[in-house]
Amino acid sequence: MSSSADRHHRRRQEMVKTQIEKRHVHHPAVVSAMRKVPRHLFVPPELLERAYEDRPLHIGHEQTISQPYMVAHMTALLDPKPTDRILEIGTGSGYQAAVLAECVKEVFSVEYLSELSKQAQQTLQSLSYYHIHLKVGNGALGWPEHAPFDGIIVTAAAKQVPTPLIDQLAPGGRIVIPIEESTENQFIHIVQKKEDGTISETKGMEVRFVPFIT
Repeated sequence: MSSSADRHHRRRQEMVKTQIEKRHVHHPAVVSAMRKVPRHLFVPPELLERAYEDRPLHIGHEQTISQPYMVAHMTALLDPKPTDRILEIGTGSGYQAAVLAECVKEVFSVEYLSELSKQAQQTLQSLSYYHIHLKVGNGALGWPEHAPFDGIIVTAAAKQVPTPLIDQLAPGGRIVIPIEESTENQFIHIVQKKEDGTISETKGMEVRFVPFIT
């Protein structure tokens, strides 16, 4: 390991210890993924030294890579299993997709902005994440050709849970999504589809995400 790679490795382990485990995210697969995925390769070069800070960072096009803790927290809420097929809405830099890919069998990710999707594709392929599939399109429509999904994660704040996402969720699965309840308030919502197809929804912590684009 080069001195630079070793330095980033140490920073990443410190990030997990102080930002994630300290805040009580202990899902084994998620913690392992956060320790492994090189977050510094998913940020613009000029922000390389800030990659492991406890904050979101701008990635261009008025979009951000989420705070490390938020990535870990939302992924843990999804409770990913090794056999799962997960849909992500909002590829962004590709970092969340990479974390998911360390936890599950297959990831499908939809991004509205083609420039971001292309850049994420290059980064993910360079890291050999070949079980991540990317698409440019309207995330509110999901990816029906590959449904049903064992879990769905949305990385932008929507006004409500898009109906197509509920339809594409497998029985027993869940959606983790930020919901904008007012112009000043967003909260994580967890939507659970029971085995009989009925839906339950619970509200989690307050958050701040970029708006959902359709």
